[in-house]
Amino acid sequence: MKKTKIAYTDLEVAPVNLGGNVFGWTLDEKQSFEILDAFAHEGFNFIDTANTYSWWVNGVGGQSETIIGKWMKTRENRNKMVIATKVGSQTKEHPVDISKKQILKCVDESLKRLQIDCIDLYYTHFDDEKTPVEETMSAYNEIVKAGKVRYIAASNLTPVRLVESFDVAEKNNFPKYVALQPHYNLVERTNYETNYLPLAEKYGLSVFPYYSLAAGFLTGKYRTEANLGKSVRGTGVEKYLNEKGFGVLAALDQVAEKHNCKQATVALAWLLALPHVGAPIVSATSQSQLQTLLDAPNLKLDADDLAVLDQASK
Repeated sequence: MKKTKIAYTDLEVAPVNLGGNVFGWTLDEKQSFEILDAFAHEGFNFIDTANTYSWWVNGVGGQSETIIGKWMKTRENRNKMVIATKVGSQTKEHPVDISKKQILKCVDESLKRLQIDCIDLYYTHFDDEKTPVEETMSAYNEIVKAGKVRYIAASNLTPVRLVESFDVAEKNNFPKYVALQPHYNLVERTNYETNYLPLAEKYGLSVFPYYSLAAGFLTGKYRTEANLGKSVRGTGVEKYLNEKGFGVLAALDQVAEKHNCKQATVALAWLLALPHVGAPIVSATSQSQLQTLLDAPNLKLDADDLAVLDQASK
């Protein structure tokens, strides 16, 4: 399988990034292990989680990292995996926080739960927009120098704060962000393409979109309000039940039928056809769901397919 090299790093990742947000939430430990085993068995190696997944269950989170850590320990495969986790998001105990104190505390907790010595890719998950950028980047400099983190990346930063992060890092010789994790998919294009794509290109960032399937909407299973009860995430897709959303589903149906595959496979293949996207982040709660996602790198969309999808999703 062709792997992608994350910009400015020696990390090579397969083109699907497994989201760990479901581990310890909609999947228990045994079910999580089964998904992780199947993912690794197919040659994929890039796992994404966060220190606060799933805080909405127990108030503080940590379940996802703990499960991934146990899995790597029992499978003895740490050296084959690229592990990304995040810092900064809220729990019931604290609001969004990217202060130096919080970063230094959370990185040690993540390392302990993951049972590893060093995190490959460490994201600013959310920005509190009050901590000085110098303070945050100084904390990252400290943990990279200490060998706790190899590289840093950014998720939900405003364009202004993202640019400032690069300016501060350049001025102080701090580590710079190497990757961007934006909200981006066929029904959510405008914000990323207008405000973040130019910055990804300017700084040469690898891009790993989250909500690649729009919380499941792009699988095609949510087509009426009656469908929203199909999963715990159903209410999150209600906003797509409109003319544009139905147009995108029609385009996905057309391309999926042509290639005899699932709509979700097409939606991910569309992302992978874009030169600025490295590995979309997707989660799965069953083996069949997972296979649909892992099929995406093998689906090569032609110019007609891309035109149909582009026109429907503009």
